[in-house]
Amino acid sequence: MGRGSRREMLEKLHVDFVVEVKPDYIGTKLEPLTDVFGCMFSNVDYGSGAYEECVYFPLAEFTSVEEIERSYVWPNPDWWDYKTIAKKLSGNEMYPIQGGGSEPFLIYKNLRGQEQAFMDLIENPEIVHYCLDRLFDLAYENTRRIYEQIPGKVTFSYVAEDMGGQTDLMFSPRHIQEYLLPGMKRMIDLVHESGAFVFHHNDGNCRRIIPDMIEAGIDLLNPIQWRSQGMEREGLKRDFGGRIILHGAMDNQYTLPFGTVDEVRQEVLDNLRILGDGGGYILAPCHNIQPLTPPENVVATYETCYEHGWM
Repeated sequence: MGRGSRREMLEKLHVDFVVEVKPDYIGTKLEPLTDVFGCMFSNVDYGSGAYEECVYFPLAEFTSVEEIERSYVWPNPDWWDYKTIAKKLSGNEMYPIQGGGSEPFLIYKNLRGQEQAFMDLIENPEIVHYCLDRLFDLAYENTRRIYEQIPGKVTFSYVAEDMGGQTDLMFSPRHIQEYLLPGMKRMIDLVHESGAFVFHHNDGNCRRIIPDMIEAGIDLLNPIQWRSQGMEREGLKRDFGGRIILHGAMDNQYTLPFGTVDEVRQEVLDNLRILGDGGGYILAPCHNIQPLTPPENVVATYETCYEHGWM
């Protein structure tokens, strides 16, 4: 397309350029591919793209809260410098600003390991509550400090958690209500008190928990993976379209990576017709666009939306 930067490409495709503001890390030096929680990552090549996957889970061997308290150092908000945030808005005033938010169970899975994290919900509830409380507290204070530096400037905060699989929730509504909703509600209230919107990301078939998330106060649901069982677009629009913004729905299990240009264009039109009826819809891919996706399908997505999305 003859564009030299990511921003130029997005502007050419008429895509809203979201500017995410974060504080600068000033804590002790981290080892390569290691995050502030002590989780270590490795680049894993899946043949169609490489991803950083967690390979070391620092809390995996602990069997009690007391052991964790004795041996593990939790990140402190003072490890970041928030005074640099205001400078990052310069030249970006016309774009949506994303700042703060939370996704603690994702971090918890990295701390304990995927399988152990889910087993903990039943076998080690005290560890789950303890760790999620610490993670929510860190996210809350991080978000509060960001708002403090740029009052009224943040457009939305990302209050997320992957709860759904291809056919249903990955864990029960009861566990979501016990472990996640209280902390998420606290985060959502902070976001709204600061004049920002709550962008809620929740993969797969999360339909059974959507009413609870709306009750908690989310403003937008992403990514609308409509090929997941139970996430049919017509039903989502009918039941929730008047209460939240629906965001995403361009399928990347088949349409974007494997569909024809005509199929891509038709899906854009279908999404605008179904989810955009009466407003309240933002078209976007329902996950990162994968490396094997033909460029012409990407271009067709945004050109078709730009041409027809104003109806």
